[in-house]
Formats: sequence, structure tokens, C-alpha cells
Amino acid sequence: MTLLADNLSFSYTEDYIIHNIVFSIEKGDCLAVLGTNGAGKSTILKCLNRILEPRLGTVYINGRDSSLLKRSELAKKIGYVPQSHYCTRNTVFDTVLLGRKPYIKRDIRQNDIEVVEEILDLLGLDNYSMRYTDELSGGELQKVIIARALTQEPKVLLMDEPTSNLDLKNQIEVLNIIRKILKKKKISAVITMHDLNLALRFADKFLLLKEGKCFDFGDASIINPESIKKVYGVEVMIESYSGIPVVIPL
Repeated sequence: MTLLADNLSFSYTEDYIIHNIVFSIEKGDCLAVLGTNGAGKSTILKCLNRILEPRLGTVYINGRDSSLLKRSELAKKIGYVPQSHYCTRNTVFDTVLLGRKPYIKRDIRQNDIEVVEEILDLLGLDNYSMRYTDELSGGELQKVIIARALTQEPKVLLMDEPTSNLDLKNQIEVLNIIRKILKKKKISAVITMHDLNLALRFADKFLLLKEGKCFDFGDASIINPESIKKVYGVEVMIESYSGIPVVIPL
């Protein structure tokens, strides 16, 4: 088991933002975290990454309690792509190379350069390596941020709404790339999303949140008209098109 969240709970005050969250994913799985605005999706990612320290519960990575890991060790196991990001004026290569920081003790090694070059090639960014990040389109910059997280060589990739600011073409392209890398590198991903149809198209497992609690967790069968009505308050029908389920609001 790559990642296990056991009774994960967090609050700033007495009221919990997320409470008793339980799920697990295996190597190569892509988990979509779904729910309305304010349901706690981003908070879950931040607790998994220890940007926020959980009030209750434990996160296990390959059987190890993540709270016992040093920050540098955790950075080798979990890569994080935030919902919004700011890049200083650096080249694409140098920006992606920052992902190797947990491994660099004194000087950059040849292996660090080779890891960056491999990831740039996987994401189709090899021809962009000497371009500056402030010259890139939204889709290109999103790939750079994903590349930076992947150069950490993580066991788990956390992504907070990675397609929210992308057009349809770039949404499909970015998610296809992520799926390809998960299988090639045998890593897992936890992705927060708003678009149920994109989630059904690309994810293997699903975590439905309602008011900070786990409404349901499982495969695509949990995404049905009844669960959508209870979580989102919207009547829908689900039809299959070319073998892909499509959610249609009524």
C-alpha cells in the first residue's frame, strides 16, 4: 500500500474542517478527491503533505508514519502541485531543478541533471528548457510545476485542481501526461477536482466529501445519480459514451 490516511482530521478552532477521513491507494492508483467548494479537498492534500499538521489521525507512506519523517525525507516521498503558484524569472530547466533540492547536499550532481532531463522529455518540455517561465502559456507553466514535483522522485504526487485554469485541450493533455507518468514511474496520485466528467475519465478511485467528512470512497461505481444528488444537491443522469461514463445535469 503506497498511501493510507487513517482517521485524518484537522481544525483551526474547535470546528473541524475535515474529520475522520479514511482512504488508501496502491502503487499506480489515481485518486480523485471530489466535493463542493469548502468541503475540505485542499485541506486534505495539505495534511497529507504536512503543510498543515493533522489534529487527529495518521498518514502512512509505504507503511511508515509520515509524522516521524524529517521534512527532507518527506519531500522525497511526496510531490506537491499547489492550486496557485508563482515562479520567479528562471529558466524552465532551473525551475524544474529546484525539485532536486531534497537530494542536493553540496553540489548538483550529474544524476540530478539526468533526472531533470528525463522528466522534461516525459512532459514534452525538452525544447523549452532554456525559455523563461514568465514567457510560457498557462498550460506550459502547469507542466513545468508538475515537472518540478516529479523530479523529487516521489512515491505519491499530490495535485490541487491541476486543470482549473486550463482550456479543454490542455486539461486533456495534462491529465493524459499524468496518467502516463503514474504508470511509467509506478507512483500514485491524489488529485482534487471539480469536473466529475474529467475525474471519471482519468481516475481509478474516488473520494467523495460532504461537509468535511468522507461521504464515500471506492471505484467509479460510487459516482452515481444518488450520491451526486446527496453531495452536490443536483439531479443528474449518467450515460456511457464510447465506454466512458458521462454525467449530465438535468
